[in-house]
Amino acid sequence: MPYVVTRSCCVDASCVLACPVNCIHPAPGEPDFGQTEMLYVDPRTCVDCGACTTACPVDALKPHTKLTDAELPFLELNRGYYDDHPHEDRAPMAVVPPQRRTSAQGLRVAVVGAGPAGLFAADELLRYPGVTVTVHDRLPTPYGLARAGVAPDHQDTKQVARLFRAVESQPGFSYRLNTEIGRDLRHEDLLRDHHAVIYAVGAATDRRLGIDGEELPGSASATDFVAWYNGHPDHSATRYALDGERAVVIGNGNVALDVARVLTADPDSLSRTDISDRALAALRTSRIREVVVLGRRGPAEAAFTLPELLALAALDGVDVLVEGWPADLPADATPKTEILAGLAARTPVPGRRRIVLRFRTRPVRIVGDDRVTGLTVEGTAHDTRSVETIDTSLVLRAIGYRAWPVPGLPFDGTTGTVPHDRGRVRPGVYVAGWIKRGPSGFIGTNKSCAQETVSALLDDLEAGLLTAPAGGDPAPGAHPDAVDLGGWRAIDEQERAEGRLQGRPRVKIVDREALLAAARSGPASRPAGRLFSRSTR
Repeated sequence: MPYVVTRSCCVDASCVLACPVNCIHPAPGEPDFGQTEMLYVDPRTCVDCGACTTACPVDALKPHTKLTDAELPFLELNRGYYDDHPHEDRAPMAVVPPQRRTSAQGLRVAVVGAGPAGLFAADELLRYPGVTVTVHDRLPTPYGLARAGVAPDHQDTKQVARLFRAVESQPGFSYRLNTEIGRDLRHEDLLRDHHAVIYAVGAATDRRLGIDGEELPGSASATDFVAWYNGHPDHSATRYALDGERAVVIGNGNVALDVARVLTADPDSLSRTDISDRALAALRTSRIREVVVLGRRGPAEAAFTLPELLALAALDGVDVLVEGWPADLPADATPKTEILAGLAARTPVPGRRRIVLRFRTRPVRIVGDDRVTGLTVEGTAHDTRSVETIDTSLVLRAIGYRAWPVPGLPFDGTTGTVPHDRGRVRPGVYVAGWIKRGPSGFIGTNKSCAQETVSALLDDLEAGLLTAPAGGDPAPGAHPDAVDLGGWRAIDEQERAEGRLQGRPRVKIVDREALLAAARSGPASRPAGRLFSRSTR
């Protein structure tokens, strides 16, 4: 197999359009696109041209001869996909969909949220000459979870920022960062100054367990913990008690695995990443030797993806174990359960840190007086309803994200989304990303999501349903600390410069005031031009 898709795949399908022989699937328009955990290269038709590698924003595609030992399982994973999905009816060449012919000259759009969903929406709009897009965010830095959510040991995934820098470089693009809608600007201000507003505000909070003891010190959200080790300014002063030997993570999605890996990683290896310096200092003194990852359901229903499980199983210097695995592999074995069965058969190495995956277990109560000392759990299998208390000083819930209501927009409290029709809330107001579809999918999923929303917006433009701005240019930032593109690039360069001195990708500035000071140190205008052409995205 000449080329192989590996763990960092973001499913944005740039590689699909770059491939001259249409050997990467599922492709946009196919039933499974946006639903699979990654894309796959067909070994029968790949011609080893390497075009896919130039298009991939996260370096997920590699020649089979360049795979590391940890990546070798992806060779069989790619091949195996086509055993179940032969795609015999596909055309011999990748098909580029026709471009929409819309006159959007003078169209002015505000995007609220500078994460992947917002920036993909901006990119779709800026394909049309004469469109201007202003992207707002309450933080002084953009990229959302791509900056503050991706684990520091996944630097390959963070390379998606190269794509976002290309979006920023397009004519018609501008930032208004460090600007909170509802505080610094109102929804009405955006509607007055723009033809349309797209809300891509994501899901900023976490779900609750709803059990006794959840408010004790030592019980926290994995969402907040991830933000802390990634240098999110809202969590720069947060402290976590890492003085016990065991931590428990409730939930078994990719975020739970991220947290478990970071808590058990060698701090020296993390020191070569962009992890927050404060988090790194805390992890250097951490006494945690074991992280237990709890899932309510069985191994086959685990929420983490197969690529992330493969990466976990390949960790060096950390034991990854499965507790309570049945003696025989279930008859309906899947690649995921086969890997878990292999982990269950491992013998622990004395003295190593360990990650223990435990299934069919639910939390009942967090134990402690003035801080967490344990977690009472109950088995969920019909024949093992046993109750026990796990000694622990840190409990992190990783059971999903949830969005806040957006002022002025309807909100479905059950799904945590804004009701919409293909992204249209009403003519002139739209949603994209998790506030639109809920916390699901991958970074690249936001691309097709944004395409649908922008298509609805352009439908309304063509139908004459959008109200023209009141006149003149959009009002300047409503406060003196709004950060424009020049300010963000000054922050970016300062972080990268410090990173170069330390042999790291960047050293993040974690305090809001320090971020604003760095922004003020840069030029007010942005350089023109693009970093790479559309054909590479």
